[in-house]
Amino acid sequence: MIVVKSPEEIELMRECGSILATILAQVKQEVRPGIRTSALDEMVVEEMKKWGVIASFKGYHGYPASLCVSINNEVVHGIPGARVVREGDVVSLDLGVFHRGFHTDAAVTVGAGEMSSQARKLIEVTESALQEGVNQARAGNHVGDISAAVQRHAESKGLAVVREYTGHGVGRELHEEPQVPNFECGRGPLLRKGMTIAIEPMVTNGGWRTMVASNKWTVLTADGSLSAHFEHSIAITDGEPEVFA
Repeated sequence: MIVVKSPEEIELMRECGSILATILAQVKQEVRPGIRTSALDEMVVEEMKKWGVIASFKGYHGYPASLCVSINNEVVHGIPGARVVREGDVVSLDLGVFHRGFHTDAAVTVGAGEMSSQARKLIEVTESALQEGVNQARAGNHVGDISAAVQRHAESKGLAVVREYTGHGVGRELHEEPQVPNFECGRGPLLRKGMTIAIEPMVTNGGWRTMVASNKWTVLTADGSLSAHFEHSIAITDGEPEVFA
């Protein structure tokens, strides 16, 4: 069931999203060659303690960390650990925060040190594909308008959108209805004021198919191509969508 939030609930999500955006921006600045991915997760844990919030991902279906750190051909759900970030790596950071009864969810991809032109293009196009999707998130449009905008933009630049993982509703639960695909697959539900959703393009510079690593969590591109991931949690309003994080 799709849940429409009240103004009071939107305000709580706004507060949650502001905290998430602050923490994610701090972690993003720490991505550099030589840092262990575990150190990025540890930073998130410390920042969440300061803010008095809870990691949405930790323990979710058994996920063992607070942050997802996915590198190069890892699409999403990369588990932080002993891996060291290397020069030129494409590093995706995905984070969820739970605060005062509500979740928000956001992701960003950055390059570590000097990047190849191929990697730079992938990151830039994925971020702009997210914005194209957000631009369609208006009352009276349909979820499918978001999906089509994301796919059209990415493919116009010669890239591919992952189809096996999608955006989603977000709020009292980390994943709510509706699903928000990054590719055209019908009109989908009508967007109404008060709906809160997470739009999250995952784009590759190869094919769109994926596989799951032996750790049962990390999603990889099937062909070994690079992947980037951006995500905003937003609210549908009477006009421009409101970005929480």
